Amino acid sequence: MLEFQAGKAEAFREIVQRNQDKVYSVVFRIIGDHSQAEDLTQEVFLRVFRTAGRYKPMAKFTTWLYRISTNVALNAIRARKKVRVLSLEMPDGEDGSPRRRDIPDTRAPAPSAGLDIGELKAKINEAIAALPENQKASFVLNKYERLNYQEIAEILECSTMAVKSLLSRARCNLRDALRGYMGDL
Repeated sequence: MLEFQAGKAEAFREIVQRNQDKVYSVVFRIIGDHSQAEDLTQEVFLRVFRTAGRYKPMAKFTTWLYRISTNVALNAIRARKKVRVLSLEMPDGEDGSPRRRDIPDTRAPAPSAGLDIGELKAKINEAIAALPENQKASFVLNKYERLNYQEIAEILECSTMAVKSLLSRARCNLRDALRGYMGDL
């Protein structure tokens, strides 16, 4: 990043190549949508590019990058909540009764492929998606990105005690959400 700040354009390409998988992983785990995660990953790197002049190497570069990634993902969740859902029901025209149009999920595997494991993953992903924003972000950064409490605290701009509390509440919420599916955890 310091090389990019000094004017070496090739350094930015290296930043993207080294970190795009990490950024995508964080964003996807928070958002839960592949297509939107790809778009938001690009948005993260646009923000890195635009704000490169303000970067100060006080913490690890990846901490700064994860902070941007988490903020972009959480902002997208907030924006998603504001969007109105449109119905796919259309008047038939003849008698005015609604007609449905089913849109297949092309990303879904064949119904017979790994039913038990796929179903469990889906339930876990649903439970994670239902967590409050900061709990979800702290859980994803800790469990999937393997960051420690201090790193998460820097990314979320809170104390390590707050991170411990967020993770504890996230675990309790996940346990409650999955209890009916998996029994007592």
